Amino acid sequence: MEAFFLISACILVLLMMLSLIRVIGGPTILDRILGGNVIGTKTSVLLLLIGLIYEDLGMFVDIALAYALLNFIATLGATKFFLRRREIILDEIEP
Repeated sequence: MEAFFLISACILVLLMMLSLIRVIGGPTILDRILGGNVIGTKTSVLLLLIGLIYEDLGMFVDIALAYALLNFIATLGATKFFLRRREIILDEIEP
């Protein structure tokens, strides 16, 4: 069973690499924010898989929940920042 969790974790890391491509080369800033959010979500799942591998799930659940909450707040903050920045730029362009 441990091998299954380890293979799942490796596949998850590969999927995170694909999301990293979206973060680096996303066509818009919102695509980049979404890619970062996907990476954060997969990191939370990866933490839970690591907890299953080490057979200490309790500690890793706490860490994963804290990380997921931090990821959610950071995504909201980045989105709000870039939406406000967009409004400021549009106000400066208009005559």
